[in-house]
Amino acid sequence: MYFGLMRVAAIVPKVKVADCDYNALQIIEEATKAANEGARVIVTPELGITGYTCGDLFHQSTLLDAAECALIELMEDSADIDALLVVGAPLRCRGAVYNCAVAINKGNILGIVPKTYLPNYKEFYEKRWFASATVLDADYVDLCGIKARISPTLLFTYSDMKVAIELCEDLWTPVPPASLAAIAGANVILNLSASNELIGKHGYLMSLIKQQSARCRAAYVYASSGYGESTTDLVFAGNAVVAEDGRVIAEGERFSTEGTRAIADIDIQMLNNERITATSFADSKCLAPEYEEIEISYGPLKPFDGVLMRPISRHPFVPSDEQILNDRCEEIINIQVAGLMRRLDHIHCNSLVVGVSGGLDSTLALLVAAKAFDRLKLDRSGIIGITMPGFGTSDRTYNNALTLMRALGVTIKEISIVDAVKQHFADIDHDINNHNITYENSQARERTQILMDYSNKCGGIVLGTGDLSELALGWATYNGDHMSMYGVNASIPKTLVKYLVRWFALTGFASDKATSDTLLDIVDTPISPELIPADEKGNIKQKTEDLVGPYELHDFFLFHMIRLGFSPEKIFTLCAIAYEGIYDKPFILRWLREFYRRFFQQQFKRSCLPDGPKVGSVSLSPRGDWRMPSDASAALWLAECDMIAVRLKSEK
Repeated sequence: MYFGLMRVAAIVPKVKVADCDYNALQIIEEATKAANEGARVIVTPELGITGYTCGDLFHQSTLLDAAECALIELMEDSADIDALLVVGAPLRCRGAVYNCAVAINKGNILGIVPKTYLPNYKEFYEKRWFASATVLDADYVDLCGIKARISPTLLFTYSDMKVAIELCEDLWTPVPPASLAAIAGANVILNLSASNELIGKHGYLMSLIKQQSARCRAAYVYASSGYGESTTDLVFAGNAVVAEDGRVIAEGERFSTEGTRAIADIDIQMLNNERITATSFADSKCLAPEYEEIEISYGPLKPFDGVLMRPISRHPFVPSDEQILNDRCEEIINIQVAGLMRRLDHIHCNSLVVGVSGGLDSTLALLVAAKAFDRLKLDRSGIIGITMPGFGTSDRTYNNALTLMRALGVTIKEISIVDAVKQHFADIDHDINNHNITYENSQARERTQILMDYSNKCGGIVLGTGDLSELALGWATYNGDHMSMYGVNASIPKTLVKYLVRWFALTGFASDKATSDTLLDIVDTPISPELIPADEKGNIKQKTEDLVGPYELHDFFLFHMIRLGFSPEKIFTLCAIAYEGIYDKPFILRWLREFYRRFFQQQFKRSCLPDGPKVGSVSLSPRGDWRMPSDASAALWLAECDMIAVRLKSEK
């Protein structure tokens, strides 16, 4: 495996009921196609050798003999397929027939897993034909002279990958066998199924698959019977699904008259990291029975070639689906509002001070404050919006700030910081023409002093506006905009902030079109601290992303480092794929280095953050989500970046 990635496939071949030779041929054809696409784990539907709908034919020796012979032929025909191939077949063992999954690897049967839970209600009659794995009294089964291991507690392993198998109904039970297997170490679960279609059933099935993959912190690869099964009473759609830790990453076409499949790269490393992070997962190990591990044999795995069969979002904090994004924005804003309401209610405060620059972050904070006051039935005049123009304030942001505050009906204060900062420069003997860090931070601290003192004057609190991306990079002035009484945006990344502001603009919260247009203009305004004088035309001269790099890259780095625990090399590789044609590799590496440098250097700012609500899975609050010494070294991470640089140089 490269970066912990393993390509898996759920295939649904065409089937002819009771025609074992035909079915075996279809399995080989579809498995070969999947293997040619790089799949190293391939699962097929339940009882695929015979077809699921054979009924009482399962007690005919002619069919059972043919199934065994077809299985042996399939085993031989698959010798050149460099994959773990799992097929379904009815097998006899000590006077009973079992509904089995047979694991085949390079022409060898590694093991057989019988079905544990047999549905015997409504349209299902499996107990009429099969025995449960719970009554299995043998360790081996004879297949045409081949002695094969049989047990419900088998794991098939390769490196960090551990594969468990369950069959159809097993998934629908209170304690699926895969849950116990996951506790025992399985991080890939294969399900051979024959689930018929009913109104509403598909949605329920998908929820089960996603939930099982989430609870088990595993990949779940599901293949269900399709075209060719008997439609005497039932219809089978041929579901092929690959899920991973609660989300579907590949799904085949349903109701296809041809073979169908779902193929995807699952991330074993990510799944194992998730288990390490969620320490409660390990607490359940005492519940797992003992599993036997059987090693999978693979030929040399090809290095990762940059063609990735899994979704990689350029903006991992932002859902790509518009409806999901809209719902997500509403939920986030509700969390922000609820957090602020509780804080105001707790301290019996009906006054709030917020610095309004006309930029994204302060706009979002102001909108959240207005919504919180509305829900608390407080007059919005209790919100004091203070605009504090300085040396770099542009007409665009200044006018947007005033327009928005007027539209929201908050109390407006305008306090220029120019004279105060000039006096401060004189006091500390700083040349006003020297636009260095002292020049910039003096302005930020002057603004914070105004906000703090004014909040004391009116008996309110200062609402912080800084976002998660700024906290990660330390892009805040210590004891300046770094500080407030409540940081309402503290766990919202920059790439998401603009969508939240847009949500306010488009969902009716804005009182009129002019206000909506103002919000949309704020969304489109270049991100800037506006601490350096504007150009001769009054336009923003200082752009944050020119200094620290694109926020979309930094948010990508942040998500994959903090949320998934990935290494610099893996993050770089995924980022290069996601942004191919947009940013070249040296550019990405440059800002990846800068991300790690700043992230480690600026921990001291995060160690003393004000309170603020957590809204997503990534947060840098020192009180819960991220605890790191302020003097931790970035050497290991930067050294890996150096190795990437050497490799890139050699590739030229």
